Amino acid sequence: MNVAGILLAAGAGSRFGGDKLLAVLPDGTPLAVAAARALRPSVTEILAIVRPGDTRLAAALAAEGARVTECPSAADGMGSSLAWGMRHAAPADGWIVALGDMPFVQPQSIALVAAALAAGASIAAPVYEGRRGHPVGFAAGHRVVLAALSGDAGARDLIASAGATLALIEVDDPGVLRDVDVPADLGA
Repeated sequence: MNVAGILLAAGAGSRFGGDKLLAVLPDGTPLAVAAARALRPSVTEILAIVRPGDTRLAAALAAEGARVTECPSAADGMGSSLAWGMRHAAPADGWIVALGDMPFVQPQSIALVAAALAAGASIAAPVYEGRRGHPVGFAAGHRVVLAALSGDAGARDLIASAGATLALIEVDDPGVLRDVDVPADLGA
């Protein structure tokens, strides 16, 4: 099955104080690079969405093998960035949408989301201790809806309305819930 990755890396990092996605983890890896590396084993390609003019981040993600596109409406929010990504993504049987500020997700959790899509799930997401996390996988039938998103809600409403078609995958990975909002979140 051709499952591609979309890495949303177009946030401004305002709560962080700017340049969040290039901030380094304790091992020296930039956040968005760590997120791309975790995504890479489970997808056929990665399309990274960045803000206009974010050349340093674009170069870092391209060096990891991602195809990079600048979203002119990135400031409008995650929904706009995801829509841009879906409109520029190559055809696929499904997409795993990962967040650049979630570098602690384990590759095996992403592999389980990809496996759920391959098994026929319409939408798939990991769950840790009863809480739904990221990344989220979407089958090809959702492309038109995802490409029409706008604003900051992302695919939240689509996921909420999925009902029984949402495959929730239990994982032993707190990283599926852990994002980086402020510099203190970078620690181990």
